[in-house]
Amino acid sequence: MTLYDIPLRTLTGEPTSLADYRGRAVLLVNVASKCGLTPQYAGLERLQNAYGDRGFTVLGVPCNQFAGQEPGSAEEIRTFCSTTYGVSFPLLEKTDVNGEERHPLYAELTALADEDGEAGDVQWNFEKFLISPSGEPVARLRPRTEPEDPELIAAIESQLPA
Repeated sequence: MTLYDIPLRTLTGEPTSLADYRGRAVLLVNVASKCGLTPQYAGLERLQNAYGDRGFTVLGVPCNQFAGQEPGSAEEIRTFCSTTYGVSFPLLEKTDVNGEERHPLYAELTALADEDGEAGDVQWNFEKFLISPSGEPVARLRPRTEPEDPELIAAIESQLPA
């Protein structure tokens, strides 16, 4: 099984999977609307605008596991993201990234080590996983890494399809 085979749902409940993004670099980010890191939405949207035409997609995954910082309904999340940050990138349904109810996608992704060699649970909102155009996880950046951090930009640029 690959990451492409794991069933997902969009924020509106439609079935999807990472296979829909085959051939694109994907930055998967667990997001929250009421977090001190929520302003990262603006940087994520700038990444989407800068690289979207070059085979890149940000994919937001709302998660309410960290201090209840994503309590809203799907509609509330969509409205907040679009009106507050102009988010145009796709959002998935609210998902558990840790614990017994961890989504199978995150069961796979959390095996990837970060730059310090640490794998395991997602630490907080806005943890980032870069997935190659062939569907392989290639980089993990912790929550405080800003979307426009040079390390993340370099990683994204290295994965853009030719």
